[in-house]
Amino acid sequence: MLKVKVKVKDKRFFIPVPYAVLHLGSLIITSKKINQIINKAIEKDGSKFIFPEIDRKDLKPLLQGLSKCSGLILVETKLKDGTEVEVKL
Repeated sequence: MLKVKVKVKDKRFFIPVPYAVLHLGSLIITSKKINQIINKAIEKDGSKFIFPEIDRKDLKPLLQGLSKCSGLILVETKLKDGTEVEVKL
């Protein structure tokens, strides 16, 4: 499970993200229809960037590897205004 902790001033938020949600997100990102929609939205903005097409078979080993490395801290940031963000497996 991916654990996202956010601390803003006096409030703390904890957002658990199960691996099933990550797999569902990977299905959405690798969809050809979603890729077309994203690229059309980028073209309307006037940018020359093109969102690359990602194959599901390329993303699957990454998600499997993430589940084996529990406890690993992916992101830990602290800003000058006291905001803290931590993303942990």
